[in-house]
Amino acid sequence: MEDPKVHQDPKDVELLQKHEELPPTPPETDDNTSESVTSDEASFPLPPPSTAPKSVLDIDKKTPDAHVPRDPRLVRLTGTHPFNVEAPLSALFNEGFLTSPELFYVRNHGAVPKVHDEDILNWTFSVEGSVENPVTLSLKDLLAEYEQITCPITLVCAGNRRKEQNQVRKSKGFSWGAAGVSTALFTGVPMSELIKRAKPKRKARYVCMEGADQLPNGCYGTSVKLSWVMDPERGVMLAHMMNGEVLRPDHGKPLRAVIPGQIGGRSVKWLKKLIVTEAPSDNWYHIYDNRVLPTSVSPEESANNPQWWRDERYAIYDLSVNSAIAYPAHEEQLCVVNSPEYYRVKGYAYGGGGRRITRVEISIDKGRSWRLSDIDYAEDQYRGVEQELYGGKLDMSYRESSFCWCFWAINISVSELRGASDILVRAMDESMNIQPRDMYWSVLGMMQNAWFRVTISHEGDFLRFEHPTLPALQPGGWMERVKKAGGNLTNGFWGEKIGGEAATEPDAEAAKEVRMTRDGLDKVITIDELRKHDNGDNPWFVVNGEVYDGTAFMKEHPGGAQSIISAAGLDSSDEFMAIHSETAKAMMQDYHIGSLDAASKTALSEGEVQSGQSSEPRSTFLQPRAWTGARLIEKKVISWDTRIFYFELQHEAQTLGLPVGQHLMARLRDPVTREAIIRSYTPISEVTQKGVLEMLIKLYLDRGEVKGGRMTKAMDAIPIGHVVDFKGPIGKFEYLGRGKCAINGRAQSVKSFVMICAGSGVTPIYQVFRAIMKDPEDSTRCVVLDGNRLIEDILMKEELDVLAMSNTDRCKLIYTLTQAPDDWTGPRGRISGKLIKEHCVRDEETLVLVCGPEALEKTIHTTFLEEGWKDEQLLFF
Repeated sequence: MEDPKVHQDPKDVELLQKHEELPPTPPETDDNTSESVTSDEASFPLPPPSTAPKSVLDIDKKTPDAHVPRDPRLVRLTGTHPFNVEAPLSALFNEGFLTSPELFYVRNHGAVPKVHDEDILNWTFSVEGSVENPVTLSLKDLLAEYEQITCPITLVCAGNRRKEQNQVRKSKGFSWGAAGVSTALFTGVPMSELIKRAKPKRKARYVCMEGADQLPNGCYGTSVKLSWVMDPERGVMLAHMMNGEVLRPDHGKPLRAVIPGQIGGRSVKWLKKLIVTEAPSDNWYHIYDNRVLPTSVSPEESANNPQWWRDERYAIYDLSVNSAIAYPAHEEQLCVVNSPEYYRVKGYAYGGGGRRITRVEISIDKGRSWRLSDIDYAEDQYRGVEQELYGGKLDMSYRESSFCWCFWAINISVSELRGASDILVRAMDESMNIQPRDMYWSVLGMMQNAWFRVTISHEGDFLRFEHPTLPALQPGGWMERVKKAGGNLTNGFWGEKIGGEAATEPDAEAAKEVRMTRDGLDKVITIDELRKHDNGDNPWFVVNGEVYDGTAFMKEHPGGAQSIISAAGLDSSDEFMAIHSETAKAMMQDYHIGSLDAASKTALSEGEVQSGQSSEPRSTFLQPRAWTGARLIEKKVISWDTRIFYFELQHEAQTLGLPVGQHLMARLRDPVTREAIIRSYTPISEVTQKGVLEMLIKLYLDRGEVKGGRMTKAMDAIPIGHVVDFKGPIGKFEYLGRGKCAINGRAQSVKSFVMICAGSGVTPIYQVFRAIMKDPEDSTRCVVLDGNRLIEDILMKEELDVLAMSNTDRCKLIYTLTQAPDDWTGPRGRISGKLIKEHCVRDEETLVLVCGPEALEKTIHTTFLEEGWKDEQLLFF
């Protein structure tokens, strides 16, 4: 292939070389350049030694991020994909003030945009909105036309330390440890220079930012105040380099916003747009992410009242003052025999909004008294320097703001530690903002900044130290230990006994949960054992880390044996918890066989791959053991409460892969709580239809005090372009054609069907009815009873009528209405015994198919049994 750089303008080549060839580690001394500097000569910290990963990890090869090399030391917080990670706390702290790109924390909402090196200079972004002079610039323009600056900045995820909140009460966010924080030297251009060029209009108040990442709810976007952007003390910038090298893909290659002193969620990566507006961003991620709702707002209240999320008072901007202990490390042991006189306790602290940390205090008597630690303000070492560094001007002499973390340390005598049960740390900033003793729990679990506590256990000649939590699914930490022992972590004493007092009883909320595990069973199961049962012979599956044997329930399962087989060897927590009733959950004790060990939980959480982005085209879309995403391309309004949703499959020649009579599962995330909502549907697509999935869905909307259906409301709210996940097929019934069918895999022949449905229950009935009526060689007879309230409620009526009129010798189609108009000539009322006796003739080779509300199914079941039909002749979808 021709080298893309061969025919470039020489100036472009020079810029690109300057941009690409800066090494990942500090360059060697060169007397002819002012920006070369070594760690021996520098009067300020330089980046630690860094080696960029060269190969893609096996775990990433089947994901949309298969082009991104990564460091295997990073702790994955959300399984395989998307990539959300932090470094082990000790490794992060040991690197020092600056963090290498490979250990810098990552928060990705979806796939990383793929940008080739040869395309970096041509990357474009716009400045638009409420401006007099909209502009579109390339990175080449940014490098050539603006003075570059370099400065150290600490970025922190708003979820840092969230696992501590999740231990108290599960929030809607995944479990960050205390390493969701990192610092680097960023090189780029002050954002204010771009905004000045665009000339904001008088009423402009905000700068909205949008990235290039394609996410379920559109591109990622957020906003900050225009006045902050224009304030030199705020240091807001567009960065294209990090620690002297081009931004790596996970960190925004080739261009990102960097908003110092604020949560990382405001620093948009892969930047494409700056939009000047009069109001805050209306981007989905700005509204439903990065908020601290009042602690009194429960997950249920936040889901039922979206106005909580739209209240800008609860949006997070500036970071809170925070600190953590790095040493002693978790599970570190200190021998007290012949030990040094002092142990040096060390950690980090940071403030928000440019406010300086003014003190870090340590207590070893549960907060009764405090002692000051020494603070190393490494950021200050850059303030007296004016020089070129990594292609940008290093000059912080004019700025008083503090945008970096600081490291603290204190010597504590070992004899004092022997008499203590814990070490506490708290920090204060120059505005006298101080870390609170108790956490402020909120729905999203963000901004956890209560005192950081490390416990001390006395074990013979050793002291063992324990941090509050470990990130992700890793077990351990004193909070987990105390909670398992029945302590209430919110009792004001960290759930432990104080002065002879008994710990408060566990929160009653946990006691209300349906128990799904067997008492006294402590068998530990490994991932290898689980994977031996990933088939239909003896299927095991996992729910919330517990292992269940589904073999005995395969025949009785309402969704058919395939539902259990499809879950074999997999973590089915989302599907099970979203779909099953409390009764079904209570039954699980009978099938419980053990618990996964910690390593297996981690391995299993990293095993689910979203296959919608696979580079290998499949002939069929659905997969029984993996979710696949399909993009919404059209909504068709059928009535006030009914829609047809059209989804684009992976390619035009792809069929859905759903047998006649079976269903699929659809998965959405609740736009507020982020919980998985999963429901089963039968599409109305033809089996042979290619490229598109069609789903008819009746909406159950809120009616006064009566709440509607979560899934249908969420479906109605999603915009065109949104991706919904699908998995399947599932179901115990399949029509094979010409009187042949299968029930739980067992072949059966029928001469006729009685099909009974109501409302949206028509869709599986319609699939089977259509397959029979469209095959002139199929002699199977059908009687269809379709019950509804109004004539407008009859779904698929035109399609059913056309099929019936063309096949009068093979079918009978009867509609009955409970609120029929005066000119209605058909039956009135619900589907009843009278209607069944009139139109349904009992025959050994007739099968009854039923789909509708539970009340209808119960009535039908009772009526047919009273008429002498057998249970095995009745099939309920």
